[in-house]
Amino acid sequence: MNPSAPSIKGLIKIHKPDQPIWPVVNWRNAPGYKLSKLFTNRINHITPLLNAFSTLLTWSGILETPHYYRTSPSLHWTLQTYTRTRTILTNMLKQKSVASQIQQEILMWYDVITRQNYFANYKDTVTQYDGLAMGAPSSCLIVKMFLQNI
Repeated sequence: MNPSAPSIKGLIKIHKPDQPIWPVVNWRNAPGYKLSKLFTNRINHITPLLNAFSTLLTWSGILETPHYYRTSPSLHWTLQTYTRTRTILTNMLKQKSVASQIQQEILMWYDVITRQNYFANYKDTVTQYDGLAMGAPSSCLIVKMFLQNI
């Protein structure tokens, strides 16, 4: 596969007045990409999650605003705490009566995926200390778990 650090590029939001830049990270060549896809598929197989993000937005009235643009929740969820979501995942796996060995394996995958929070910008490697990995297939799923628990 020839893994490499996820790369970042900026896209201009032409629909916004000041035209801010939207960061986009390509995670497809990242070392953890396949593990992140496997984690997402396994959790969706064990317990399909509702789209809690759009449900939360509907409750708060955001979806009714005329200038609302649907965005990825993983990019905006910077206050996400890994330990709380790990506890939610542990409880969810216990509720579904998943075998303890599989539980430990999935939790180990979670730990590996959530620690891969970096990307390459030109020749520099930048570590993202807050939030989930931008561009990772598992980031939206982790946010859904957190929001569904709320």
